[in-house]
Amino acid sequence: MKTRICDLLKIEYPIVQGGMAWVAEHHLAAAVSEAGGLGIIAAGNAPAEVVRDEIRKAKALTNKPFGVNIMLLSPHAAEVAKVVVEEKVSVVTTGAGNPESYIPMWKEAGIVVIPVVASVALAKRMEKYGADAVVAEGCEAGGHIGELTTMALIPQIADAVTVPVIAAGGIGDGRGLAAVFMLGAEAGQIGTRFVVSHESIVHDNYKKRIISSKDIDSAVTGRSTGHPVRSIRNNMTRNYQKLEQEGKSFEELELLTLGSLKKAVVEGDIINGSVMAGQIAGLVSKEQSCKEIIEEVVKEAEELIKNFHF
Repeated sequence: MKTRICDLLKIEYPIVQGGMAWVAEHHLAAAVSEAGGLGIIAAGNAPAEVVRDEIRKAKALTNKPFGVNIMLLSPHAAEVAKVVVEEKVSVVTTGAGNPESYIPMWKEAGIVVIPVVASVALAKRMEKYGADAVVAEGCEAGGHIGELTTMALIPQIADAVTVPVIAAGGIGDGRGLAAVFMLGAEAGQIGTRFVVSHESIVHDNYKKRIISSKDIDSAVTGRSTGHPVRSIRNNMTRNYQKLEQEGKSFEELELLTLGSLKKAVVEGDIINGSVMAGQIAGLVSKEQSCKEIIEEVVKEAEELIKNFHF
């Protein structure tokens, strides 16, 4: 199963791990890369030297390519943008902002640049400014989301750009990977399923909550602020939605979620923390190694594509 993404990223399988803040650190990134996909370290709001340390720790665990996801709204984004050059990172993915000012520096350093986009207009703009590929993310994804579904978004972006498209949002098994290939993508980005991998450092409470999830267990908060986020329903999401309905200010809403992702991921508070996960959580039923997940997904996708008939 080879696509342009495999050649571009020098990976065995067309699978990319999502850049999930507090979740995607060096253990997970290295394990995914070792298993033949592209592992990603999420910089999140971390200071540049913390990200540098994560990169070096990942390099100690794998000699295969891996990437760093830079959240451009981070106060440390400019410093992290330089660190990935200094540490000779293979790939950079970006989110929550416009990476145009950094792209020339990254390209000059030989870094593959892949912005995450949620619209055709942004995909076209990123291609114009030199992006090597784009991650087109549907609103089924966990964490920060756009408006369009994966089913609607992928074919429109695939038609609009010439660079390879990586599909994200709602991909949890080989059926999802095969489906996004049919829509025009050349790889799938998987997040939620890797959260419950053996190598994930996420608290056991968080993993068990995802595994026990049903199809309707996720909720979107923050639509009123223009920054929607998908998480598993709990006290935090219910309180947030109640405050939204009451017309509370952005600042009041932000206070409710301050530190809530760390609270869930690190401390295991799945009642008041932010248990970010995609709608595909209802399909995730067990904890596996990253190698097992990737091989299972790829094998299922290959068999479906090979044996498909009307």
